[in-house]
Amino acid sequence: MSEDRQTGVRPDDLSGQQRRLGKKGLIAFLTILSAFIPLSTDLYLPALPHMTQYFGVPEYQTNLTLILFFVFYAVSLLIWGPLSDRYGRRPILLVGLCAYTLAGGLCALSPNVYFLMLFRVLQAVGAGAGTAVATAIVKDVYRGRRREAILAMVQSMVVISPAVAPMVGAAILNLSSWRGTFWAQAFLGLVAVLMTVAYAETLALKNTGSPLASLRRLGVVLAHPTFARLLLIFAPVSLSGMAFISSSSYIYQDDFGVSSQGFSLFFALFAVGLAVGPLLYIRLSRTWQRNSIVTGCLAMIALSGLLVLVVGGRGPWAFILTVLPSGLALSCMRPPTTSLLLDQHESDAGSMSALMGATHMVMGSIGMVIVSLELGSRVVVLGALTLAVGLVSAGLWLRVGIRLARRQRGT
Repeated sequence: MSEDRQTGVRPDDLSGQQRRLGKKGLIAFLTILSAFIPLSTDLYLPALPHMTQYFGVPEYQTNLTLILFFVFYAVSLLIWGPLSDRYGRRPILLVGLCAYTLAGGLCALSPNVYFLMLFRVLQAVGAGAGTAVATAIVKDVYRGRRREAILAMVQSMVVISPAVAPMVGAAILNLSSWRGTFWAQAFLGLVAVLMTVAYAETLALKNTGSPLASLRRLGVVLAHPTFARLLLIFAPVSLSGMAFISSSSYIYQDDFGVSSQGFSLFFALFAVGLAVGPLLYIRLSRTWQRNSIVTGCLAMIALSGLLVLVVGGRGPWAFILTVLPSGLALSCMRPPTTSLLLDQHESDAGSMSALMGATHMVMGSIGMVIVSLELGSRVVVLGALTLAVGLVSAGLWLRVGIRLARRQRGT
C-alpha cells in the first residue's frame, strides 16, 4: 500500500482509499465476511428436524450437512488464503462468494439429502474465501492500535451472529419451509458479491509464481519461529470455547431441564459477553499494555474453569455465571493476539489468516469431540477442559510468549 509522500511512512489507516465503500462501508464489508460461518450454520439449525422429516432419512444424514461444511471450510481456508496473496483479494472474493451464492440457491432446490450434502460442500468452499480474505484485508489496510481497534469492532459485531441467527432461522420457518433458510443464505452471498464489486483492491504487492508455489507459502509462514510459537500458545483457547457452544444445549436442556426457549436466552447472555469482550479490550488498552491484558485474560479463563468445576453444576444460573468470564476473556484477548500474529510477517497476510482460521477450527473441533465422549458430567468435563486450557496457555505465554511479543513495536 502507499506511503505518505512527505514522511515516507505508511499511515495506520488506509480505508480512505475505498472511494466506493468508504471507511464505514469497509468495516461493514469485513463484518459480513467474518460472519459468514455462524450465519451459514446457525441460521438453519432450527430447520434440521424439519429437513430430517422431509427427506425421510436418519438424523445423522442431515447432521452431515453441518459436519461436512466445517470440514471443507477448514480445508478451503488453506487454499484461498495463499491464492489471495498471489492473485489479489478481490478476484478470490468474487470467485468464492459467487460459488457461495450459487450453492445457497442449489441447497434450497435440493431434491434429496445427498444433493444437499454436495451443495453444502460447495457452499463451505465458497465461504472459506470470505473468512480467509477478511483478516488479510485488515492487515492490508490497518496498522498498530488502529488495527486492534478495527479487529475488536468487527469481532464485537460478528459474535452476535450465533445468538441472532437461530432466531432468524426460526422466524423464516414460520413464513416458509427449510428451503427458505438457504434462500436467505443465498441472498447474504449476493449482498457480499455486490459489496466486493464496490471494494477496491488492497493488496499492494502480489506474490509471484504458480498456484502451487503460492500454496507452499503456508510452509514458509509456518516455519517462522515466532509466528508458530505464538500460534501454539493462543490456539488451545479455542478448545474450551467451541466445547461450550457444542455442549451448552445438552447441559441446559438435558442436565438442568431448561426449556429450549430458556436455553436460547442463556445462550444469548453468553453471546453478549462475547460481544462486550473486544470493546472491553479497547477500554483497557488505554491504561494497560497489551501483554498485561493477555496475561489477565488467560488467568481469567483458568479461574473460570475452576469455578465451573466447583459450583457450575448447581444450576443454570450458576453455570452461566461461572462460564461467562471465560467467554469474555477469550473475546477480549482475540484482537490483540490476532494483531500480534499478523505482525510477525510483513507479507503473506492471506496465508497467515488461513493458518490462524484453520488452527482455530481444528482446535475447536477437538474440544467438541472431547466434551461429547461421555467422560462424565458435561459440566465437570467442560470445567476441567477450560481450566487446563487456561493454565497451559498462560504457562506458555509467561514462559516464552511475552518475550516474543516484546520484540514487536508498540508493546
